Amino acid sequence: MTARDEAAPGRALARLVTERAVIVCCGSGGAGKTTTAAVLAAEAAASGRRAVVVTIDPARRLADALGLAGLTNEPSPVPRFRARGGKQKDGGELWAVMLDTKSTFDHLVELYAPDAEQAERIMSNRFYRNISAALSGTQEYMAAEKLYELHDDARFDVVVVDTPPTRNALDFLEAPARLTRFLDHRLYRALTAPTRVGLRVVNVAAQAFLRTLSRVVGGDAIADAISFFQAFDGMEEGFRQRANAVDELLKSTDTAYVLVTGPRHDTIQEARYFARRLTDSGTPPVAVIVNRVHPRFADSVRPAGRRRPAKGSARAELEANRAELQSVANAEVAALEPLTEQVGGVPVATVPLLATDVHDLAGLGVVADHLFDRSG
Repeated sequence: MTARDEAAPGRALARLVTERAVIVCCGSGGAGKTTTAAVLAAEAAASGRRAVVVTIDPARRLADALGLAGLTNEPSPVPRFRARGGKQKDGGELWAVMLDTKSTFDHLVELYAPDAEQAERIMSNRFYRNISAALSGTQEYMAAEKLYELHDDARFDVVVVDTPPTRNALDFLEAPARLTRFLDHRLYRALTAPTRVGLRVVNVAAQAFLRTLSRVVGGDAIADAISFFQAFDGMEEGFRQRANAVDELLKSTDTAYVLVTGPRHDTIQEARYFARRLTDSGTPPVAVIVNRVHPRFADSVRPAGRRRPAKGSARAELEANRAELQSVANAEVAALEPLTEQVGGVPVATVPLLATDVHDLAGLGVVADHLFDRSG
């Protein structure tokens, strides 16, 4: 990478946080994705934008990084936020959200139920209470829904999303389309038939399936499920339109995807997998951020006539340590080459291995200085 190329990532990221409406940070667990999302949101706020960062990560690291006692499903301002060096532009605000899957689902039910009575009937159903908090795929769709809700909120100019680890993040991106397919499935349409018809409209294959399922999970569970689907009747179109709108937002030019990775081989392989999937879906990553990179040292040349330091001496130990670090750094560069080649001209920004973990706003500022070329 040339000196000119090394400067380019900082400028590209600066344009990203000042121009895009949605920034989705994705990558494998432990790569610094939560920290990166917080840094990008803070930088957007420092540039004068009203930024909100939302995490789907149940580990609750975002609140720690922002110096907050906790987060909820409703946006909370970060009152102590100030741009590093006092360079914050007027109007900038930083907010944060922790996704609550059930609360988000409840909001959708209330939004599309024709009346309060039907909404209450759905939300009191045991099957609904289970799927709204625990069913596989529900969290991912509600995360996409929360993103859409925040994007539609006039209080914010930009939404930065911290997704789950890579494979689950793909579920997040594909969830709206899966919901639409489910609403169009013939078994779903049969189960939402009016109560007076009930299971008589279900074909023989579906009845056999339900009988088998009832033996496994119990007849009461099946009855609760059917009751839920029938109570849901009439709300499908609202959910379908919303899912399509969410899907359009995830694929629009307003939305940018940033891959976050570390220099380890396994983490890079995850990033390459996600880069392929994003590209195949027509939403290629616009930037790559590599965290915890070991520093590289200039090659040293022992002056002519200077002898090798005595074995076991302090100087010999320092030289051995330097050579080991250089070897690690070189291995990281080699491991990253396939990813940088795969993403082509996409800017690749790096953050060095820091002396301490990032756990407050000051630490976020240090990371920002490296990402936006202010560390020199």
